[in-house]
Amino acid sequence: MSLSPQNFLLCLGFSFALPAGQMLFKWGADYSKGIDGGFIQKVVFNYPLMGAFGWYGLTALFWFYILTRVPLSLAYPFSILGAGLVPILAWILFREIITPQAWLGYAIMLVGFLLIARSGG
Repeated sequence: MSLSPQNFLLCLGFSFALPAGQMLFKWGADYSKGIDGGFIQKVVFNYPLMGAFGWYGLTALFWFYILTRVPLSLAYPFSILGAGLVPILAWILFREIITPQAWLGYAIMLVGFLLIARSGG
């Protein structure tokens, strides 16, 4: 079974929604350093973190919608793509250092996604 173009775009959208949420969590973690107080204050007054929670709620609903249309075995590999995009965005947005070995590992993940996607699940 293969994905229709519409379902492929839905799954692709999900794969980009995941790293967007991770970037919000990282922004929230960095933002928390400027908030005085303990853990509770750093959560309650952390607007990027609240955005991350909201984004993940919407992403969960989006995932549920996708699963009403696409078998899990076809949709889930798109999470590999999203996971592979996280370090690239962390490198670009937060200037995190990625070792050559890690780059190779992420490239292997993305090749794995392509192999699964081309096989139809």
